[in-house]
Amino acid sequence: MNKKQLMKFKAQLEDQKAQIMDDVEQTLSEMTTQNGNIPDPNDRATVESDRNFELRIRDRERKLMNKVDEALERIEDGSYGICDDCGEDIAIKRLEARPVAKYCIECKTKQEQREKAQGR
Repeated sequence: MNKKQLMKFKAQLEDQKAQIMDDVEQTLSEMTTQNGNIPDPNDRATVESDRNFELRIRDRERKLMNKVDEALERIEDGSYGICDDCGEDIAIKRLEARPVAKYCIECKTKQEQREKAQGR
């Protein structure tokens, strides 16, 4: 991978990280400004359901944030774009689709097949 491509992925990862942080701040702001006194049980249930859904999304984004941070560390240490399993280069098309990818498509497919066989 050339320097220009690497910088493109770094910028994309940093943008993704900033977007996640903006979403987190917006969620916190919305949750702290919501009035907790909702007299109708149905409305209260709807608000609680929406809040739980939002928190599940934020948890998924927290996990993604960890992967983004790991990818940025791999860019810094020079191991970005190299499969953690086989050591081969990860295809640019795969990185464009999933910039946080740690495995080439072949190794990821094998990993998913093992997990499926183990019932995970």
